[in-house]
Amino acid sequence: MAEERPTVDPKLLEILVCPVTKEPLRYDAEKQELISERARLAFPIRDGIPIMLPDEARALDEDEAT
Repeated sequence: MAEERPTVDPKLLEILVCPVTKEPLRYDAEKQELISERARLAFPIRDGIPIMLPDEARALDEDEAT
């Protein structure tokens, strides 16, 4: 039985921006992260809630930024 992932409200995704660059984010549903291409950070989504703290973000590898 596949585990169902919590979803993020699409309207919330439309208004969220990177706290570092203030630019739009890309939603990665598979990894449950919001990606900031310019800052090269991935912000986690836990229980459907985006954690928009730079200290909680993980740095992206070279091949993950696109």
